Amino acid sequence: PSRVTCCHPPPLWRSPGVPRCPPAGGWPRRSWSTSGDTVELVEESLDVNLLNNAVRLRIQGCPFLPGGIHLCEVQSHLVVLLLTAQTVHRLLLPHPARLYRSDLITESQVQSVFTDISRIHIRDPSNYYVIPSVPGLAPNSVASAAWLSSEGEALFALPSASGGIFVLKLPPPDAPGSVSVVELKQSSVVQRFLTGWMPTAIRGDGGPSDVPVSLSVHCLDHDAFLFALCQDHKLRMWSYKDQMCLMVADLLEFMPVSRDLRLAAGTGHRLRLAFSQSLGLYLGVYMHAPKRGQFCVFQLVSTESNRYSLDHISSLFSSQETLVDFALTSAEIWALWHNEENQTVVKYINFEQNVAGQWNQVFVQPLPEEEVTVRQDQDPREIYLEYLFMPGRFTNAAIQKALQIFSQGTERHMDLTWDELRKEVTLAVENEFQGSVTEYECSPEEFWQLQVEFWSKFYACCLQYQEALSRPLALHLNPYTSMVCLLKKGSMSFLVPCSLVDHLYLLSNEHLLTEDDAAIFEDLEMSRDVVCLVQCLRLIGESISMEMAFIMEMACSRLQPPEKAAEQILEDLIANDTENVMEDIHSKLQEIRNPIHAIGLLIREMDYETDADMERAPHLALRMSLSQLFGSSTAAHVVCGGVAKICTVRFLLCRDLLILQQLLLRLGDPMVLGGGQLFQSQQDLLHRTSPLLLSYFLIRWASQCLASDIPVDTLESNLQHLSVLELADTTALTPHKLVSGPQTIVELFFQEVARKHIISRLFLQPNTSLAETSLNWPHLITSIVTDFLPLLWPSNPSFLFPECLMGSCQYTQLQEYIRLLQPWCHVNMGSCCFMMGRCYLVMGEGHKVTGLCLCCGGPWSHFSMKLKGK
Repeated sequence: PSRVTCCHPPPLWRSPGVPRCPPAGGWPRRSWSTSGDTVELVEESLDVNLLNNAVRLRIQGCPFLPGGIHLCEVQSHLVVLLLTAQTVHRLLLPHPARLYRSDLITESQVQSVFTDISRIHIRDPSNYYVIPSVPGLAPNSVASAAWLSSEGEALFALPSASGGIFVLKLPPPDAPGSVSVVELKQSSVVQRFLTGWMPTAIRGDGGPSDVPVSLSVHCLDHDAFLFALCQDHKLRMWSYKDQMCLMVADLLEFMPVSRDLRLAAGTGHRLRLAFSQSLGLYLGVYMHAPKRGQFCVFQLVSTESNRYSLDHISSLFSSQETLVDFALTSAEIWALWHNEENQTVVKYINFEQNVAGQWNQVFVQPLPEEEVTVRQDQDPREIYLEYLFMPGRFTNAAIQKALQIFSQGTERHMDLTWDELRKEVTLAVENEFQGSVTEYECSPEEFWQLQVEFWSKFYACCLQYQEALSRPLALHLNPYTSMVCLLKKGSMSFLVPCSLVDHLYLLSNEHLLTEDDAAIFEDLEMSRDVVCLVQCLRLIGESISMEMAFIMEMACSRLQPPEKAAEQILEDLIANDTENVMEDIHSKLQEIRNPIHAIGLLIREMDYETDADMERAPHLALRMSLSQLFGSSTAAHVVCGGVAKICTVRFLLCRDLLILQQLLLRLGDPMVLGGGQLFQSQQDLLHRTSPLLLSYFLIRWASQCLASDIPVDTLESNLQHLSVLELADTTALTPHKLVSGPQTIVELFFQEVARKHIISRLFLQPNTSLAETSLNWPHLITSIVTDFLPLLWPSNPSFLFPECLMGSCQYTQLQEYIRLLQPWCHVNMGSCCFMMGRCYLVMGEGHKVTGLCLCCGGPWSHFSMKLKGK
């Protein structure tokens, strides 16, 4: 992807290293995190919800090495290789293909590979070994590698206390044999370690400078190449089979070197590998130096006599930010940094095509606002609860930890549902509040102020834990699907491609100025116009205060014309313009050759209106495994999180665009605006922008609106009523209780209806087969989101979203949806009136139906009587 943003699923732990083989039949993820002598493992799937998918293992007195968890996938098993400071372990887990056949899955929940892990003996002699004191592990070791041989042996590579590397080999689990240890060093003396061990160690002179600071392995059919980046700034490549050092490269030759750097130990260097069937093996090296760093990318080249060399592909300099982690593909480097303010920065670069060395920005999810604004006429409890429990804002874990602290550790609040947690938070804060006001009387103003004080105190505690838990710690890149994830303490975020419009609007000013015009549109002049236009929008957006933003929010919520709100905000901006922002905008507008055309182009890029009617999807009977694709709750969170992100950004963009258009009308400068075309064209664009803004406001609202948890018998009864009325496609909806955690009505719609339409369109179209349709993550997630938005778009003929809400008994949400929709959207008006009547009848307000039907026109009175009669 050329542009990237973040989407957030429910909490996980950390993600694994790259499996040896591609995942079979879907999108499973085995995740891990370590703390001291404890490892926590979680399996997550984008296709099905997994049961018993979390486990915690403790190896008492044996702290895990950094990065000492390695996952490998073979035909019959998943193999977990663990390295601690004293021991190595091999855990054999069943392969998902052995637990169930993916083409026969009919349930939305299946057992995890960790279900029976309690039966595994962690110190089983055939799968466990104590690291020998000779040669011994290097002190303060941070490097390790582990892999499976083609014969099924488990191999563990560790820095040796005497310099170099030693490799410990466990025999295959189903074959007899003894453990062997081999030490790799640069001389050719062979020495036996202990009786019974293989006499294949290559030993000789060596010192601490040889100690590896980063290890990586590349597996071949009957060999393994072990790459060691050492403290002496040299890269060494070993053949494990031949136990020979095949290459030594001095990496200081590829970077500016000072005497101090050459003499200093390279403890901050890092190494990554990436393999491509067509291009071969790539090596990515990060060379750490004080106040600077440098990435070097090499390709491994074979020479005569079984010797190898490095072909230097690219050198990329990084800023003074502190590197946390990086990942490598055959074309890109992805890097995670902490900047001087200790904030997270994620960037990536195509090292072959980007000659200028320009890193691309990744837009990470910002933290919630530090303060919540509560007006005097609002209830602080309701405002704070609404803000705390807004989907995607705070994690369950952050609120639980804050609740534990706020309650002063008197109770344990673990494994609470979203609703239970909300009740516990309310009780805890109210108890603290009531305890402080029992001894004296206070006025309503003082009472309100005390409520704000206690709720803001709890909110600050939640914010503190949210910041700690959402801080990215590492990157995970799956080479088979091109999926990139940010791994956090307690969760993970999926990176998804960012559209052109969102990319330009979110870019910082310095990156926007250096954006390649040719990468935007083929017409360079139009590209420059659009960039200048976006710069004007950015100037407006950065000048809008919270009070001004609230004006537009209230206008949309209260069904007032957005144009009027934009005009009022513009007047406030002009009245409070102390930094000459309006002058800067006017100056930037003069650089735009054709502002009307540029605005129209932006509007077209954001409009999802279509004439196609996407009412029914064909039944997914081709393959049951295809019918499960992206069927899990995690996948729904990711897809719908992407939709919510797009709608949030574009609502702000449309707001700023409305304000700018009001400014253009006020300026009326023919030199700037193109003469006689101005008024009519500008009025047309204004009337196109307003419904666009309201559409994104409506979908954003739906993305934050929680679905009600309806009992199964109520769902069945509702579907029977709709079936009698011949108003429901009973094959499209399945009555079931919500699984766990909060679910928005957009997620409900995606899981119940939209996903089937999207997958069938992507994979079951004529002339399209699974072999031709790639499961490449950036391509697939972009296609799914792009197909999902038209199904949610209010002005499209498809009425699947409101129909799903009615079929799922989400009548309160459906009422609010139609209320926000009716004044400005003139598509499906009769259907909206009928559904509102259905809502009134279900909610016991049947007296409102007749008046509603008369307002909508005579024909709907017949349906009202039909509904009442049945």
